[in-house]
Amino acid sequence: MKPTDISAQAVGMACRCDCGSIEPRGHEKHADLARRSFLRNAIAGTAVALAGATVIPALPALAQSTLTPEAALKALMDGNQRYVAGQLQSLNDDLSILKAKTVEKQEPFAAVLSCADSRVPVEFIFDQSIGQIFVVRVAGNVTTPEITASLEYGVAVLGTRVIVVLGHGNCGAVKATIEGKAVPGQISVLYAPIQPAVVAAGGNLGAAIDANARMQATLLSEASPVIAAAIKEGKLMVVAARYDIMSGNVSLLT
Repeated sequence: MKPTDISAQAVGMACRCDCGSIEPRGHEKHADLARRSFLRNAIAGTAVALAGATVIPALPALAQSTLTPEAALKALMDGNQRYVAGQLQSLNDDLSILKAKTVEKQEPFAAVLSCADSRVPVEFIFDQSIGQIFVVRVAGNVTTPEITASLEYGVAVLGTRVIVVLGHGNCGAVKATIEGKAVPGQISVLYAPIQPAVVAAGGNLGAAIDANARMQATLLSEASPVIAAAIKEGKLMVVAARYDIMSGNVSLLT
């Protein structure tokens, strides 16, 4: 039955009972409820549509070959605004189509060096989907030969336009480095690359997190010939940023 049929039926029904009082019968009550439900849904749909008009649109099928490094960074930051506002668009993508299109090759427009912390869901944070971000994760978001090699691959082979070194609030790796306590296994190997940031920040956790992200970004920019050359040619940006695990905001660090 169409909504207009429901509405007409509800309006045209005679409401009567044996005692002469005006009282809708059982089937008339159902019709009236259906009409009200339809009106509520229509109003709700209009409200959602109006709210959606203010959403920052995602770039359709981001082709990294056409993006400048600045545009690639903007696409990430626009996505973060949608994430913070609870208006994710990447979840609407047809994942089966995305999977099919990325079976043979990948063309991520951005790379992110993130901490391995489970509270930092990189694709969600930037409202991106399959094949759009080349993500490298390690506790403390530090650069090592293996990490650098992975990001070089992203730049030289995949053509990523921006690398974001993403620190985050209350980072356990940075906190552990500040405390310097004995730890089991190989965990302490993380201390050495983070220690310069701890020293520079005077032991302050927040400042050390930011300093670490900046230092790792600088190391990538200067120590890797592949990355340095791409920056010099204007094909790549490397930036440091911090993710606030409470608010969801990503802030660029200058």
